[in-house]
Amino acid sequence: MNPTIGFALLLTVLQGVRGQEVTSLTACLVDQSLRLDCRHENTTTSPIQYEFSLTREKKKHVLYGTMGVPEHSYRSRTNFTSKYNIKVLYLSSFTTKDEGTYTCELRLSGQPPVTSSKTVSVLRDKLVKCEGISLLAQNTSGLLMLLLSLPLLQAMDFISL
Repeated sequence: MNPTIGFALLLTVLQGVRGQEVTSLTACLVDQSLRLDCRHENTTTSPIQYEFSLTREKKKHVLYGTMGVPEHSYRSRTNFTSKYNIKVLYLSSFTTKDEGTYTCELRLSGQPPVTSSKTVSVLRDKLVKCEGISLLAQNTSGLLMLLLSLPLLQAMDFISL
């Protein structure tokens, strides 16, 4: 193989890996639903395939996605949203039977296909409520703006502390 072609191929594969790498997978509880936040880089224009799964007792159960076929028992319990660099899956009626290792896997189409994934171990009694996480992790600028405007609002007698 020509060294120039080999280098170009390697560069293309490395760009693909960088273009869809999963950076974090977090789990929290919203009422009685499990929420999985799969954050990822998004520096590619190529379509990204994804899959959320649960491994319990050494068996993989596909919950939702574009790569595998979701199991029937989970189809009615899942709700999915996707934005630029985050994919969010809700699993309703979450119980101890749903405990296990959850995986978010992304795959960039191509030859060879490039895959990136993260896992998180979920136990119902160890889960935190989502409100605390989302306020700090997802809306930091809004929280900062509120904290910075408190003295101004207080000076104008809009609020009293």
